[in-house]
Amino acid sequence: MQALKTYRVAGSAESIGRQLGALAKPVFADYMAQSGAWRAVSRWRGSAFVRALRSAAARHCPAHVAELDAMAHALGWPADDLFLWNCRGELIHNAPDGCTTLAAREGANGLIAHNEDGDPWLLGRCCVVEVEPEGQPGFTSFYYPGSLPGHTFAATRAGLAQAINNVRIREPRAGVPRMLLARAVLDARSLDAALALLRDTPRASGFHHTIGGVDAAGAVRVMSVEATARRCSPVEVSAPSGHANHLIHAGCEHEAQIVTDSSRDRQARLAELLPALGAQPDGAALVRTLQDRAGAGLPIFRDDPHDPDDENTLATACMRIEPRGVAFDVWQRGARVLDAFIPAARTRA
Repeated sequence: MQALKTYRVAGSAESIGRQLGALAKPVFADYMAQSGAWRAVSRWRGSAFVRALRSAAARHCPAHVAELDAMAHALGWPADDLFLWNCRGELIHNAPDGCTTLAAREGANGLIAHNEDGDPWLLGRCCVVEVEPEGQPGFTSFYYPGSLPGHTFAATRAGLAQAINNVRIREPRAGVPRMLLARAVLDARSLDAALALLRDTPRASGFHHTIGGVDAAGAVRVMSVEATARRCSPVEVSAPSGHANHLIHAGCEHEAQIVTDSSRDRQARLAELLPALGAQPDGAALVRTLQDRAGAGLPIFRDDPHDPDDENTLATACMRIEPRGVAFDVWQRGARVLDAFIPAARTRA
């Protein structure tokens, strides 16, 4: 398989949005035309709830709203419609964005491995973007056409790595949409700042964030964070752990959510597989686990065209967080398509 296409975009929020829109334009109209999720989301046009979401986003994440609006202009789409699409997690519960994430320690380093599961139509139609916003550290991210980078997997030049899992929250609130909040994390200058952002920002629905980075004491830490409309639950990863697409931290029983058969089966299969990896598996072992198709239920690696959640594995990433930066490897269909290192800004000349 050919290397995963990588594009550099840089400049102001508006300039970055225009460049991301231009990258998406060749496929975006066809993508939306076949998307049942877009048909469901578009019914929310003009609603008071969407106006409240945009107001909260503009208040807390103005640069990212500007980025979205410029992306819409480049796509030839109404800005309100593209904002709607980037609020799909708040507006519908069956958005075709799934994922499984593993996290572990490897000596002094941290590991995050991730299956990015999404609309099967997107197979071969996504790319990687190297984003250099003015005045921000910059990051490298897997990019869905027409969506803000950040809701998939990414590594930043502040030494952070983030992988996102969809969770299906039944009771969203007026607040910052989860995709804008995930994008905002990529501008954080430290692990502590990223965790504070997730804790303190009013959240509209919810994502599971796996975030790794160097803390104030200079140690690498990996955190599993369920950041939802009702609660923010950060748990440090000390042993191999996994997360599918439903809340599992203590306290989640008080929050209304949808648990699909696929998410339940993947979480159960991880419980079977992870103990055999030992206390400190390497990245290759985590990637092999994410490629598992066995077990009694629906598989971790998803390539069934009739997947019950309408999701297939688009890419598998493994990110190793070191004090000097993040090693960033990506596989598609069993082949490594990207092998990169994202240096932390403090190590650059």
